[in-house]
Amino acid sequence: MTPRTLLAAGWMLLLCGPAAAAMTLTSTDFRDGAALPAAHIYPRCGGQNVSPQLSWRGAPAGTDSFVLTVIDVSVKPKGWTHWIVVNLPATATSLARGAQSLPAPAQGVVSNFGDASYDGPCPPPGTGTHRYEFTIWAIPRSAAPAIRPDQPANEVSALLSTSAIEHATIAATVSAR
Repeated sequence: MTPRTLLAAGWMLLLCGPAAAAMTLTSTDFRDGAALPAAHIYPRCGGQNVSPQLSWRGAPAGTDSFVLTVIDVSVKPKGWTHWIVVNLPATATSLARGAQSLPAPAQGVVSNFGDASYDGPCPPPGTGTHRYEFTIWAIPRSAAPAIRPDQPANEVSALLSTSAIEHATIAATVSAR
């Protein structure tokens, strides 16, 4: 083969080779787009407030840490944060159902509920069905975001959207009582 042929073959492999797998987020407790089981709903709305099991894979190269957010995107205009976990180590690939502790150096940030831990969905009466987005954000070392306690959900999402290398989301719904 000539050098030109080798170069062309190399380009074809790059263009036609397998694409990098996208980052994914899954749960053994609910499927994407389905209703969230009662165990994960806030007690005032009839649940047990147990955080769901979450697993992620396919983090891109350069991931230094992860941020997990759970946001009610149906609350207008700013959304509502139910759980924010920052500094999840790059080696982490899951959180257990009912997570009571986080892998070091991860920590919770005070959400719009006023807690630094999981607070399940509890849509106000008469507000219909709400959509809750569980998102894992892959963060590079140089772009670790500073999320303020009780920061509005839309600001948290915007900050992470500009900081993250990639993200993956699954959603669940809860209907107001």
